[in-house]
Amino acid sequence: MTEEVILLDYWPSMFGVRTRIALEEKDIKFDYREQDLCNKSALLLEMNPVHKKIPVLIHNGKPVCESLIQVMYIDETWPGKNPLLPSDPYQRAQAKFWGYFIDKMVPGLAKLMWGAKFEEQEAGKEFIEMLKTVESELGDKTYFGGETCGYVDIALIGFYCWFDAFEKYGNFSIEAECPQIIAWAKRCVKRGSVAKSLPDSDKITKLVPEIKKKKGIE
Repeated sequence: MTEEVILLDYWPSMFGVRTRIALEEKDIKFDYREQDLCNKSALLLEMNPVHKKIPVLIHNGKPVCESLIQVMYIDETWPGKNPLLPSDPYQRAQAKFWGYFIDKMVPGLAKLMWGAKFEEQEAGKEFIEMLKTVESELGDKTYFGGETCGYVDIALIGFYCWFDAFEKYGNFSIEAECPQIIAWAKRCVKRGSVAKSLPDSDKITKLVPEIKKKKGIE
């Protein structure tokens, strides 16, 4: 039976990046379908009727929503190549914890990028503090799981292509505050799966003013 794998996504999505990387790590061929979030497709609305958001992974006609769940699903469905989560139950639980922690940074980043002027500085401070916490977990390791790029690395690396935009609007330097995170990100980008999946950061930084204008944010 030929497997059908479709990914409904939007190119700058830091969440869709996770799913793309996981599929590339497993060498899974997939049909990428770019979505217009201002004019959502009938397929997107059908496959994710609850949240109506990307990314949506469709495997043999069945949808899987939420990027971290998609990464876990990909790892379990295609277990043979490049395991993304540890086999040890405790280490596996720890990896999932840090994935969820990384997602807790998202509301603050939304305020940083799309909130009112007075919210930007406070949101920037909060993001840096949370990133420092993640950096402390990384420590001196090559990747979060040790020598192997895995679930936590995939959970975080999608943020990297937005770092320039975060710095511009938050008025801070991530490299000055979290140098180990920047060094880790540069290691990740050397992986073919990551290099192929990450959007261009300059393109994202140029896109942000357009989005802010559409949202009526000056």
